[in-house]
Amino acid sequence: MRSGGYGLAPMSFSLLVLGWGLLACGCGGREGPLPFRGPPVRVVCTTTIVADAVARVGGERVVVQTLMTAGVDPHKYIMAAGDRKKIDQAHLVVINGLHLEGKMADAFEKNTHRWRTVAVTDGIEPTALLAADDEGAAYDPHVWFDIGLWKAAVSKVCAALTELDPDGAAVYQQNTTAYLNELNQLDAEIRQVLDRVPPEKRVLVTSHDAFRYFGRAYGFEVIGLQGVSTASEVGTAQRHALAQKLGQRRIPAVFTETSVAPDGLKAVLDDVAEKYKLTIQLVGGDEALYSDSLGEPGSPTGTYVGMIRHNARVIAEALSR
Repeated sequence: MRSGGYGLAPMSFSLLVLGWGLLACGCGGREGPLPFRGPPVRVVCTTTIVADAVARVGGERVVVQTLMTAGVDPHKYIMAAGDRKKIDQAHLVVINGLHLEGKMADAFEKNTHRWRTVAVTDGIEPTALLAADDEGAAYDPHVWFDIGLWKAAVSKVCAALTELDPDGAAVYQQNTTAYLNELNQLDAEIRQVLDRVPPEKRVLVTSHDAFRYFGRAYGFEVIGLQGVSTASEVGTAQRHALAQKLGQRRIPAVFTETSVAPDGLKAVLDDVAEKYKLTIQLVGGDEALYSDSLGEPGSPTGTYVGMIRHNARVIAEALSR
């Protein structure tokens, strides 16, 4: 896999941008998606999590660019002028869907005639999805926290690449099969790690409600200070309600997220300390959970597999004490 904007060597990336820029100059008045005449398949992905799946399936036949870098909150992301240019120069645009991309969703919906776009969540049966608790979205988009659901998303990527590039079908299928086997092993591994947490301590409190699929899959009650989307503001009532739950139930730890500011959770813990005289561990810094973004490219959490392993380890260590 050759990747632009997500782990590509500087010289290669410069040549890629130059090539795509020349292509854009020649098709400024183009109607319809960029014609595909042979590999590499130029793919633009919205999030790092989606980009990781495309890279694993596509291998050497794809070039991947990612609009959002590590640590970016997709719920609040607004498409920039440079993003539009990247998308116009792509053979395929791969998004998460289910309104994860927030304000970008309208742009994708209004440009179906111009961009060849696929949502990985279209590969998941609606009956397996959880309802959203926020306006503007019917379903919770954080499906990757259930490895079983993410396997369906990976298969959707394989189908999309195969449809665009049928000559690469054997490569895409071979890569997908290998990756799905790896995800099966990952699921078994993290279940073993999470078994360390006693049933009575299986309460996961986070900055926003991104972990409900995780909770359903692995037997945790999940409580978020904010709802499914971080675009909504945290009100005083929400803060006090969470402080009351923490104080009354004496939950030992709460978890910050790498893509969400920890200020809200810190304020809640101040309330708990003042009202209940209780000190609760705030898990953050290098131990913060990865929710809507992977870690930096090349780091242990820079892949989906590494991110899931990190989260399982951190949760197990904090809640099994």
